[in-house]
Amino acid sequence: MCRNIHTLFNFEPAATDEEVRDAALQYVRKISGFTKPSQANEEAFACAVDEIAEATRRLVDGLVTAAPPKDREVEAERRGLARPSGSRPLRSSKPRAYRRRSRRRPRRA
Repeated sequence: MCRNIHTLFNFEPAATDEEVRDAALQYVRKISGFTKPSQANEEAFACAVDEIAEATRRLVDGLVTAAPPKDREVEAERRGLARPSGSRPLRSSKPRAYRRRSRRRPRRA
């Protein structure tokens, strides 16, 4: 679940309210263990998302750095989200157990 939370600070243009809210939602989902809460927990869930989104916005807006802002498109390419057409993904989509292992030749005496 939390794989979808990405750095929001020091980007040009700055993080949108939607990105901040999406990150807050992913955080609350991870902490609560619910992807969608029951009706009994819906109000508490929504309230938590709102509060965390507000705190995240205050944090991102309050941070300072001397580093130049990062480019969103370049960072998306690094994460493998926005690849040029025809290019291969950065990582294998197969689980590690299914990847072919390299075979070493036995040493000769």
